[in-house]
Amino acid sequence: MSSYTTLLIWVAVIAVVFGIAWRKGLFAKLTQYCAETREELKKCTWPTRDELKGSTIVVLISTLLIGLFTFVVDGVVVYLMRHLLS
Repeated sequence: MSSYTTLLIWVAVIAVVFGIAWRKGLFAKLTQYCAETREELKKCTWPTRDELKGSTIVVLISTLLIGLFTFVVDGVVVYLMRHLLS
């Protein structure tokens, strides 16, 4: 099969799928979903820049503390296992 024939077949398949989706109203549903999502997002309270900075700092510090805790506990467990197994 030539590359043009393969391309033509794919274009036809895509056109059929597009036509079926259009006929079933899937594009109308997608448009309605996007419009409703935009309306709901307008109702959201978005954080200010200062609130966002503060939350980001809290998350970073919490992540560092949890990482440090995990590192220390892992070191203690490794130390105990080496002494118990030797």
